[in-house]
Amino acid sequence: MTLRPGTMRLACMFSSILLFGAAGLLLFISLQDPTELAPQQVPGEPLHLFLLSLASTFPPGVSRDGDLKTSTEKVIRDLSSRTPRDLNVRVPDQPQPHPKMGARLRLPQRRRRLLIKKMPAAVAIPANSSSETFIRLGTQALDSHWVGLHRSQQERKRVMQEACAKYRASSSRRAVTPRHVSRIFVEDRHRVLYCEVPKAGCSNWKRVLMVLAGLASSTADIQHNTVHYGSALKRLDTFDRQGILHRLSTYTKMLFVREPFERLVSAFRDKFEHPNSYYHPVFGKAILARYRANASREALRTGSGVRFPEFVQYLLDVHRPVGMDIHWDHVSRLCSPCLIDYDFVGKFESMEDDANFFLSLIHAPRNLTFPRFKDRHSQEARTTARITHQYFAQLSALQRQRTYDFYYMDYLMFNYSKPFADLY
Repeated sequence: MTLRPGTMRLACMFSSILLFGAAGLLLFISLQDPTELAPQQVPGEPLHLFLLSLASTFPPGVSRDGDLKTSTEKVIRDLSSRTPRDLNVRVPDQPQPHPKMGARLRLPQRRRRLLIKKMPAAVAIPANSSSETFIRLGTQALDSHWVGLHRSQQERKRVMQEACAKYRASSSRRAVTPRHVSRIFVEDRHRVLYCEVPKAGCSNWKRVLMVLAGLASSTADIQHNTVHYGSALKRLDTFDRQGILHRLSTYTKMLFVREPFERLVSAFRDKFEHPNSYYHPVFGKAILARYRANASREALRTGSGVRFPEFVQYLLDVHRPVGMDIHWDHVSRLCSPCLIDYDFVGKFESMEDDANFFLSLIHAPRNLTFPRFKDRHSQEARTTARITHQYFAQLSALQRQRTYDFYYMDYLMFNYSKPFADLY
């Protein structure tokens, strides 16, 4: 069969077009950067998901379980070589997309916090908003110490929330007032809210906040009076309602607590066993006049020499002659944990680990660690469980029980054991 000349010309033109197209495609591929052919990580995408998508592009002959695992561990080492050993690898900031695209990709602040809180324990750790992402890349990369601290945080929050649900059911329906946040200090640069619990490391925590805020270069440079009587740190109740609610919903909220009996003894030793121009004349005089039968004139004049059983009598008296003081008030009243959803609950008993873990989570400067020095009466031994038992041995069994009942919510909410076997 003989083709017509017109048909032959069309066939030749079509074949030429196909050949030129194939040659152009090969030339385009040869000029491309090989890295551009690999999947690119989307800004904000967890690195472990990106690595999995990258693994799906490997040729069939490449072992994903072997080679990818080796590559992943190398990435972990490279990324963490400049950071302390941590539960999570800090991913460097990604290049920012076009502003309009970023607006679509960026989750609202509150929603991001809710998503972080709902993540499984093995995936993420709650923290304040940051351009860096906390991730987990596999059990081989995890430091068991940091894993334990994270699980401890989850357990503390669970116990606290269960206690609130059981005994303070109406709290969640109450509105936050300035009174509820009057003990909360604000650090805006790192978006931190700290609820002050006296005798639970509060002096040193305020020093840390001042360094975070750029008000001092070192915690060692800040004197006691500057910490407690200066106005460098703002309290949350000094803001208007909108400012209060905005910070409560977007900042990282934390508090540190202490075993209640130990905290009480620490407060007594500090305020009544050393000269004090406020607690002796205000509290000491009233306590001695009411609870010491044959108080001397000198004692009534100065308010000095209050004994621990007399102090406990005042504490348990519903008609106490002077009001409550923050140094021995309940944590549940100072910080309203059933009304305010704290992101981090630390304990005085594990202060160094908890504090430095928290500082890592908020991306504090690497050279900032929680100070170890004793704020006042540095030559005197810290109040320990043994010292606490010596003071409580001066009380009757009934007084110990009533004191335990007084602090029952703090014992329950923060999961402290009964300090004496005869308590019920």
